[in-house]
Amino acid sequence: MPSLGAAWAATSGSVRGMTVVVSHLSNPEGRQALGTAIAEARSRSSRLVVVTHSSGGGTTDGSLDELRARLEQVGVEHEVVTASGDLAEALVNAAASTHAELIVIGLRRRSPVGKLILGAGAQRILLDAPCPVLAVKP
Repeated sequence: MPSLGAAWAATSGSVRGMTVVVSHLSNPEGRQALGTAIAEARSRSSRLVVVTHSSGGGTTDGSLDELRARLEQVGVEHEVVTASGDLAEALVNAAASTHAELIVIGLRRRSPVGKLILGAGAQRILLDAPCPVLAVKP
């Protein structure tokens, strides 16, 4: 089965950069997004750019070491960058600066009320991204 990016490139008539962008968060949604991004980067023979963030459930020094070890183990070409400030903006900026072909984000289940008031970061990524966005849930 072709990847989402291969199908998009075939239908769009143009190919963006050979980069997949994902954030690294130490929660189930973040782990699922990272696993999916690794699989997408492999299937596309693309470089993986992992954006880390040190606050708000982001990456600690210990998990950063684990992240780097995992990326080395799976053998995908990668770059780990540290973001400060707004994570949604950092992901969009990383995608724009690397001419990414895909951003992968993790979503969590929400109650009907939670869906109305939460998810602003995901919404901003979806609306501002310079490339397709793949949203996954654990």
